[in-house]
Amino acid sequence: MNNSIADTSIRTNNIENKGNSIPRPHGGKLINKFTTRKNTDGLFSIEVTIDLRNDIENIADGTFSPLEGFMGQDDFESVVKSGHLKNGLAWTIPIILDVNERTAAEIKDAGKVILKNNGDHFAVLNVEEIYSFDKIGVSRAVYQTNDVRHPGVTRTLEMKDKLIGGEIEVIGKESASALRRYKMSPSETRKEILRRGWKTVVGFQTRNVPHIAHEMLQKAALNIYDGLFLNPIIGKKKPGDFKDEVIIETYRTLLEKYYPKNRAMLVTLHTVMRYAGPREAIHHAIMRKNFGCSHIIIGRDHAGVGNYYQPFAAQEIFKHYPDLEIQPLFFPAFYYCKKCISYANERNCPHGLEFREELSGTKMRELINRAEIPAEHLMRPEISKLIVSYKDPFVPG
Repeated sequence: MNNSIADTSIRTNNIENKGNSIPRPHGGKLINKFTTRKNTDGLFSIEVTIDLRNDIENIADGTFSPLEGFMGQDDFESVVKSGHLKNGLAWTIPIILDVNERTAAEIKDAGKVILKNNGDHFAVLNVEEIYSFDKIGVSRAVYQTNDVRHPGVTRTLEMKDKLIGGEIEVIGKESASALRRYKMSPSETRKEILRRGWKTVVGFQTRNVPHIAHEMLQKAALNIYDGLFLNPIIGKKKPGDFKDEVIIETYRTLLEKYYPKNRAMLVTLHTVMRYAGPREAIHHAIMRKNFGCSHIIIGRDHAGVGNYYQPFAAQEIFKHYPDLEIQPLFFPAFYYCKKCISYANERNCPHGLEFREELSGTKMRELINRAEIPAEHLMRPEISKLIVSYKDPFVPG
């Protein structure tokens, strides 16, 4: 099998790579909101989901820098309307905590509340404001639709009616589970990048298991840059997506068997997949910038779902964010050409559609759902065998 990509040219926007080194955290500094304070006696408590707990810990460890808590109304409305915080800094996804009317009334004058998950009192929220929001308006702005079939719209419409803004503090250590064994904070990843001596680091966002097209794209980037930062999202996804444990194990196997030991690192990112297309592409870039990536690969239909976004909308949006200080890499869409007997794209392959075999996460899921093992030119055999070893590798409906 030919494991090369003939055309490894990469288009970037016009951001200057200052000093050819890892960028500053977004907003200038990494946030740290962990505290050893234990006395929470008498405070009102709010139960939150594991998805919200993950995002609270993302605030606390700096993954969401410069956020220090849940957005107040001014920041929230600015993000929804313009894709920027009220101070003008790029930010495209609302990070919010919703409560019902009764809870809002109970904590209105509380000052501080405890955040708990499965009975674990893990964080304190300093209540600064409580406000209402327009769910349909938010859906249209963030997801470019109010269609309830869009998973992000469904999630928004199911939210409670009030939002709480305020800074958070996480008490003690963050949560632990088998799915978090590859979790690292931005301060830890930056130290590791420096230890390895990488000056340029390419982030790769994924919610899928790896197929050969992913691998070829990643290795094309490694031909040019020092290190590869494999950063799959671990968290709630739509039915039919691969389960978190399958994603982790397939990437661990790929890294172990097909990558140089000193050129790539696997770090999991624990947050929900929002399927916000272009806006989520910017959000993904900001998080990888905080981890220490100098570049991020933005592919065709990045963070998309269904047909809600134009195929290259997630690349086009970067024209409106020239000051991110992380460079997006735009590879041309490519496919397996049966005539070339290799991976190719329209810029270097003259052959017609009849010779093209398109690769996508959707296609891999369809093959495995039909109990078909993907061919070796589509997926590494170790990956295929690992996937089919799971009784049900997909998120249930």
